[in-house]
Amino acid sequence: MATITSVDIVNDVKAVLHDVELLLQQAGAAGGAQARELRERAEARLGKMQAKLHDAQYSVVEGGKAAAGATNDWVHAHPWSTIGVASGIGFALGLVIGRR
Repeated sequence: MATITSVDIVNDVKAVLHDVELLLQQAGAAGGAQARELRERAEARLGKMQAKLHDAQYSVVEGGKAAAGATNDWVHAHPWSTIGVASGIGFALGLVIGRR
């Protein structure tokens, strides 16, 4: 499965919304069978966008699972380092919060 970036998603959503907006404007000016065809084209474009968003959601979920698994493996392999890092972060946050 290809990696989908947030930039790709934003660009695809903008393109689809622009296309659908144009199709709906044309459908408003047209009548009968032509309006129905334009509406069907708009629905088809929205369906394609939904499929792309579903693929992006799948990529994000799988990436999150992989990151969680890698983090879990690292924590189990380096417990004392993990405790040290967590303590350092907690200490730094305590300093920042205490200064307010």
